[in-house]
Amino acid sequence: MEHRSDSEERPRPRSDSGHRRIPCTFEAAKDAKLDVVFLATQPEISMNLTPGFLEAGAKVIDLSGAYRLRTPENYKRWYKADHEQSALLAEAAYGLPEFYREQIKSARLVSNPGCYPTAANLAIRPLIQAGLVDRAAGIVCDAKSGVSGAGRKPSLKTSFCEVTENFSVYSILDHRHVPEVLQNSNLEEAEFSFTAHLLPIERGILETIYFRAAKDSSAAEIINTYEKFYQGSPFVRLYDPGVVPDLHAVQHTNFCDIGVKYDAPTRRAVVVSLIDNLVKGAAGQAVQNMNLVLGFAEHEGLL
Repeated sequence: MEHRSDSEERPRPRSDSGHRRIPCTFEAAKDAKLDVVFLATQPEISMNLTPGFLEAGAKVIDLSGAYRLRTPENYKRWYKADHEQSALLAEAAYGLPEFYREQIKSARLVSNPGCYPTAANLAIRPLIQAGLVDRAAGIVCDAKSGVSGAGRKPSLKTSFCEVTENFSVYSILDHRHVPEVLQNSNLEEAEFSFTAHLLPIERGILETIYFRAAKDSSAAEIINTYEKFYQGSPFVRLYDPGVVPDLHAVQHTNFCDIGVKYDAPTRRAVVVSLIDNLVKGAAGQAVQNMNLVLGFAEHEGLL
């Protein structure tokens, strides 16, 4: 048996597997006439790479946070760094197809949303737009994610011994995904409270969203609001009034599942919104955006 040291790279696929590797250079992208380049890097690296790939003629779908916010000032506040590509920041389409399908189709740069904001915005924006939320009472989003949401970079807090049989909270009041919810659901910061928690599981996001209805309503009316908003959106699944989903329903899929409970005497509403953070929260949504950019069916390769 051959032993592999910890410092050795993981085994790579066979070279005859049908995949073609090219150097990660602008020249190689241009020579290969690439239609799309996916960037899954740190934001500062995406900022440096994006202009060159666009110049090479490729569309760019960026999975980092480099182009998610609309102004350099907002980016600096939440990412604690200057933005080096302000023109591209203003140009980028926010890659949530259920909201911005037409903009994505014509974009050359698409910023894939964060995983937490995907679940939150899909649940919140239709209700805000319909005037169903008592905004003065605020919205509370209690969000929980599997450990894969932290990425693959080694750290103590995501190590097995720290995560297993544990449950923890992080980035209280300053999570960098908050401004994505504010800008895409048209909320003021004082109206929205968000707290992220780390679940001792591999994958999945479950968000429990609390609000008071602006007027007498029902779970059926809220579900009906979602149904109207998401007509033609293949990846949003709605549950019967009073029924809520769990993580097993969405893991390894590109779906966002939404369920609603409502208490008429107090006008309290609870919306449960779930996604797989690695699929609809990342790679699956990137493929969904690619399909739109290249003119394929939106669900191609995902259903």
